[in-house]
Amino acid sequence: MITLHHLEKSRSQRILWLLEELGLEYRVILYERDPKTMAAPESLADQHPLAKAPILTDGTLTVAESGAIIEYLIDQYDSEARLRPTQGQALLDYRYWLHFAEGSLMPLLVMKLVLTKMANSPMPFFIKPVAKSISAKLQSAFVLPRLLPQLAFIEQTLAHQVWFTGASLSGADIQMSFPLMAASARLDLSQYPNIARFIEQVEASPSFQQAADKVGGFATL
Repeated sequence: MITLHHLEKSRSQRILWLLEELGLEYRVILYERDPKTMAAPESLADQHPLAKAPILTDGTLTVAESGAIIEYLIDQYDSEARLRPTQGQALLDYRYWLHFAEGSLMPLLVMKLVLTKMANSPMPFFIKPVAKSISAKLQSAFVLPRLLPQLAFIEQTLAHQVWFTGASLSGADIQMSFPLMAASARLDLSQYPNIARFIEQVEASPSFQQAADKVGGFATL
């Protein structure tokens, strides 16, 4: 039996979507974040030492990390090879975007989230201006100069094709869905109509909607 250990407001929503897209039978164990720290509960460590969602178990096997789980599920259960190109540039693009999501895009989005929370956190009034100044300078000098070119590159890619590897949905799209939805929650993406269109496609997918219904809806931090 496949079991997904799913943390609310987290990357693991992608795995729920993939499980629905593959039409697999599975169960979900839902974990809630600490309302103060937003950290995952320590009980996740019972499944994996790092206590980071998503974690998937399939019989005696345990798989962690979104990209690794996506690859495992597609390798094991996508018998018609619907969700992974088999050759050529499309296969290379598939691998690129599967790794780009967490290797390049998400670290900058997490950094932006942390800096924004730092500037907005309760603190003594005489420290607040300093915290806001540091946050603003780090975002303008480090985060945005690296993040905006990535978004422009994604926008350009999606201007020429429906999904990240071409005309059909793939595991790369499932992997890229979360960081782009997180970006839309944290940035003004009005200058990126193709990214907006991609997000609309994701949210309109019946399998995505079914996955969201399983856990009472999806959200990002």
